[in-house]
Amino acid sequence: MTRLAALIERHRVPGAVLGVLLDGNTSITAAGMLNVESGVGATPDSLFQIGSITKVYTATLALQLADEGSLDIDVPIAAVLPELRLAEPHATARVTMRHLLTHTSGIEGDHFVDVGRGDDVLERYVRTCAELGFSHPVGATFSYCNTGYVIAGRAIEVLTGLTWDAALRARLLDPLGLTATVTLPEEVLRFRSAYGHTVEPEQPVRLAPAPLLPRSCGPAGLIWATAADVLAFARAHMDGFPALSDASRAMMRAPQVALPDPWTLGSHWGIGWILYDWDGRRVFGHDGATLGQAAFLRVVPEAGVAIVLLTNGGNAHDLYEELFRELLDELCGLRMPAALAPAVEPPAVALGELAGLYERVGVRIELADRGGRLAGRLTATGPLAELDDDPVEEVELLPVTPNVFVTRSDGEETWTPAVFYALDDGSRYLHMGGRATPRITEGSR
Repeated sequence: MTRLAALIERHRVPGAVLGVLLDGNTSITAAGMLNVESGVGATPDSLFQIGSITKVYTATLALQLADEGSLDIDVPIAAVLPELRLAEPHATARVTMRHLLTHTSGIEGDHFVDVGRGDDVLERYVRTCAELGFSHPVGATFSYCNTGYVIAGRAIEVLTGLTWDAALRARLLDPLGLTATVTLPEEVLRFRSAYGHTVEPEQPVRLAPAPLLPRSCGPAGLIWATAADVLAFARAHMDGFPALSDASRAMMRAPQVALPDPWTLGSHWGIGWILYDWDGRRVFGHDGATLGQAAFLRVVPEAGVAIVLLTNGGNAHDLYEELFRELLDELCGLRMPAALAPAVEPPAVALGELAGLYERVGVRIELADRGGRLAGRLTATGPLAELDDDPVEEVELLPVTPNVFVTRSDGEETWTPAVFYALDDGSRYLHMGGRATPRITEGSR
């Protein structure tokens, strides 16, 4: 606990809970505060938002249905959801559940529209997708897609006759005894829970502008859980659990697509799980980020080790990098790869060939050659941008290789990779933050 307390102070994280599974035994440590205004302290049984780790739960439900024969993940999803409409009908007709679960559908991925509450919320969300196009051709590359997981959640509702929340409870949470895992804010009230925070350089820590994402985001990222419950879910994926075959568990951890940027998330994606090849050993896991909260889960199956970190603000990724690097080495002799950093001797780069406007739903990235530097601005757009005091960030990309660059925000230690690449059809993309963003216009040369 002393080490965790010291690290959260160093990285300006208000509160955190760390859980470790080793040799079948679970240990939980907490430090800091759940809410800087109330002063309530973090405890091992505190609930945090686990964000996109939720996606693995949704993928597990889908594979359960595949095991039962009610879903074929390689048949177009329109067979289950004939009402699904997107801006490109021919592309829509090709999208399968496998595409949705592996982030290869190409559907614009950050559609965070709030359609209110009610048990029909996912049905209403899917209707709003008619305005969405595709950021890349179906199956052509990997681009992180929240939208696809909400659509997958709606398909689960149609096939089970239950809401996604109820299906999760009945088919997964209850059988595993995960009594401290919930999806609705009124359920969270039963527990001691964390509030998200924003942390800016030279500014005091303050509460996030909103407590949670809209209910329509449920299958993509609305689970709240304790560290112990997350570890129990991870252990089930190592050891096996009811209503999911060993073949499906293995398929979820089998590489489905290689990532253009193997540094930010992992080298490959499975079905639901992120896959890492670290120190010659296979690791799987997932991260989650919501409004001021971040979660990290890593599993080393051959060592029987799982680690989860739940946080509520600050430079959480820097905390994860430092803490997990120490723990994985100590617990199973695994060395995490060195983080990417700018080249000591920068390579020659034709910056004019990389400059231009890159845009997708949720972000606009404008880059130019500024006196031999690749720089510009990143502008958040859409509903989440309205919660940001300053949705515009000035960025400078520093080269690692001629097509791989890195950048970082003020106050952060970890560099964010930016990979420039082309699809088979020659179209140019920037892969950053797990997303493939197409170049809309070229820069001046």
